[in-house]
Amino acid sequence: MPWLPAASSRDVEQVWSPRDGRFLPDRYIVGTCPHCRYEAARGDQCDGCGTLLDPPELLDRRSAISGDLDLEIRTSRHLFLRQSLLVDKLRDWVDCRAGWPAWVTSLARGLLTSDLRDRRITRDLAWGVPVPRPGFEGKVFYVWFDAPINYIAATKEWSDAKPSERDWRNWWWQARDVQYLQFLGKDNVPFHTVSFPATLLGSGEPWKTADVIKGFHWLTYQGGKFSASRRRGVFTDAALEVLPADRWRWWLIANAPESADVDFDFKRFAGDIGKDLADVFGNLATRATSFACRAFDGRIPAAGEPGSAEQALAHEVDRWLAALRGWHERLEFRRAAAETRALWALTNGYIQEQAPWSVIKLDPARAAITTRTALNLLNLSAVVGWSIIPTLADRVLAAFGEAPGWPSWAAPPASTLLDARKGHPICRIEPLVGKLTEAEISQLESRFSGAEE
Repeated sequence: MPWLPAASSRDVEQVWSPRDGRFLPDRYIVGTCPHCRYEAARGDQCDGCGTLLDPPELLDRRSAISGDLDLEIRTSRHLFLRQSLLVDKLRDWVDCRAGWPAWVTSLARGLLTSDLRDRRITRDLAWGVPVPRPGFEGKVFYVWFDAPINYIAATKEWSDAKPSERDWRNWWWQARDVQYLQFLGKDNVPFHTVSFPATLLGSGEPWKTADVIKGFHWLTYQGGKFSASRRRGVFTDAALEVLPADRWRWWLIANAPESADVDFDFKRFAGDIGKDLADVFGNLATRATSFACRAFDGRIPAAGEPGSAEQALAHEVDRWLAALRGWHERLEFRRAAAETRALWALTNGYIQEQAPWSVIKLDPARAAITTRTALNLLNLSAVVGWSIIPTLADRVLAAFGEAPGWPSWAAPPASTLLDARKGHPICRIEPLVGKLTEAEISQLESRFSGAEE
């Protein structure tokens, strides 16, 4: 950054642990927040109230490494990002953003006050990116200053691999036709609404900044925070060892902590997966394809003309699909999952009400149009669910002879429902998802019980 040689430097009081023989990194210092009295605050931020901190501010400080209580305050010289000079520019930047969750905007505005302090961007550590400035040998950049810059560096590395085809400046430097989204946990929101934008805006250069910051609250585990050190919670590698990814993907999207913390427990997880993926989507897939294979020789029936029920259904799906696309575009994931589930339920309701198995002998044409409509709705159900449950959706689409991969929403729903795929082969879909038994739930609870707090 060109402004770095003129960055503010000053002496800083830091926490030294005699037992550990080192300056402690911010997150290796825990204590009581001076603002809200949360007793497990870290040296850089309080998870209780979200306030950004400096380690000496903590009350009852102790080392998270050794538990050392005899911590000392020592002085060291460091560089600072002069955020205090950028409050107005940052506030203008936040005010011209659109599509942020309301709580993220509120949090950002709450930070951008006259009390906003300059942020220290260097550390006394043995690892990290060295500071290229005389007098700062042995110091490295603070990760929350350095790491976001790697978004740009990674793009440049990608560009440099094929310089004749790619130009990183199209993404970051006076970028046009680029929409930049960030997805963050709430503890990271302050860094991306203040510190990183301050880095870019303060440079005086035309860097692309985030258009939308989609913040999430925390996913907790059985009433407490996830903790790798205590082996408390379900982490991705272990989760994929016990159950396929689509089950986790569906639950996490359908219960995304968009407006408040969400607690995970296996009984709730098993109930939701059993209801949504087994009873609704899975039952629809198996019932519709099984009937077509049995009654129409494994083909989507071509006979029958759409009646008033099908015409009304098609128009309803037209409106519904436009609304669903809007929820996706606005990044309202829980609502998108709920509306996807609603289509599955709508299709189940239609086929149950029309009951083609009951009318096929008396009115085979009516049974045919009902079955064709239900199958085309099933196909559409898989298409719109693909972004959340791609493996299960691919299994459904494969029954229609479609190759795996991201399907298009481009086909007009009305024609898809009423006239498409006449005579097309269809395969029976075996049950997609099995329900977890009480014994299996107990085994999972035991496996992921973790250590005592």
